[in-house]
Amino acid sequence: MSVSPYLRRPDEGEAYWFLGNLVTIKAAGAQTRDQLTVAEFVNPPGFAPPLHRHQLEDEMFYVLSGTARFHCADQTFEAGPGDFVLLPVGLAHTFTVGADEPLRALQLTTPGGFERFAAAAGVPAPELRLPDPLPIDPAALGHAAARNGIELLGPPPGR
Repeated sequence: MSVSPYLRRPDEGEAYWFLGNLVTIKAAGAQTRDQLTVAEFVNPPGFAPPLHRHQLEDEMFYVLSGTARFHCADQTFEAGPGDFVLLPVGLAHTFTVGADEPLRALQLTTPGGFERFAAAAGVPAPELRLPDPLPIDPAALGHAAARNGIELLGPPPGR
């Protein structure tokens, strides 16, 4: 597979509303020989994904703005701007965004392919702004997760 260099501007990339978050794919498997996916996430204050584990990929976050409390296995990390968090493949994890502002972070997964889950579980985002909460279909989310090597283990923290 041949790849070419490119530049993505701040408002460029495939964008999805995914679990009530804006996800913009900056680099997908097609651009990285399936070695890496890079996605910019904007998570609303207080957001938390279900407890889950990736069966195929390591997941990393580089926090650009905002704060979050990450839980992975038996460890908890408080992360803010400039912090980097590694969530290794196979370990159960989740996070909770701070209550005061959105979390803006780069999410990196290796190998690539996370973009397929975001596309399957999300909807295209024609406008790059946070919408009113979109309904989440738990059955569709579960099927999309299972098809993409992600195991949903429980509800978000505090629910």
